[in-house]
Amino acid sequence: MHGSLADNAALLAGLLAGDREKLAQAAVCVPFPYLMQVRELLARTPLAWGAQNVCEHERGAYTGEVSADMLVEFGCRFVIVGHSERRALYGESSEVVAARAARAVRAGLTPIVCVGETLAQREAGQTMTVVGSQLNAVLDVLGADAAKMVLAYEPVWAIGTGKTARPDEAQDVHAGLRALCTQRDGALAGGLKILYGGSVKPGNAAELFAMPDIDGGLIGGASLVAADFAGILNGF
Repeated sequence: MHGSLADNAALLAGLLAGDREKLAQAAVCVPFPYLMQVRELLARTPLAWGAQNVCEHERGAYTGEVSADMLVEFGCRFVIVGHSERRALYGESSEVVAARAARAVRAGLTPIVCVGETLAQREAGQTMTVVGSQLNAVLDVLGADAAKMVLAYEPVWAIGTGKTARPDEAQDVHAGLRALCTQRDGALAGGLKILYGGSVKPGNAAELFAMPDIDGGLIGGASLVAADFAGILNGF
């Protein structure tokens, strides 16, 4: 929940001054009120945009919610679902996350589906059990449409804390997620993009992205500073 009209304009101008080829591999997911602004500023540029959440219902009496069709009208290509903050602060279950991912796919959006474990779960050796359960809930609902999503592993203990999973630690989880997808559908695993999110910075991005199963990043705080975001893109 960051940004203002002026801050957004400055941030996007800073990004658009960078490498256009790198920008073509990126997107910004913004709070709902700014979708009109980013559509106007990013139309006819290589940088895509999206939203930070979506309702699982198509339409109806769901005051305060935003539908997938509404996002499409604002030119969104992507929408984040199941971010750890949504799960922890707003009680979004894996079943709700799966329903939201399915609604996004039906509307023609690419859902960025987030999975991740807490520090307590990691220390208890439950990482793959937790993220596997979160992923399986989505795979159960999406079926063959799972090929239309992007998966993001975001260890909760590394978000906004300055802590980052070592590249080999992140790779182990990414490989485990890909293996789980292989068990469900071998064709899915090969083409599925899996992002890492958790205190990614210009100084660690290249090393993380060099791992064989890490296909990119879901960037948090560093995405609010144009120079940092551009530095991360340059490491990709």
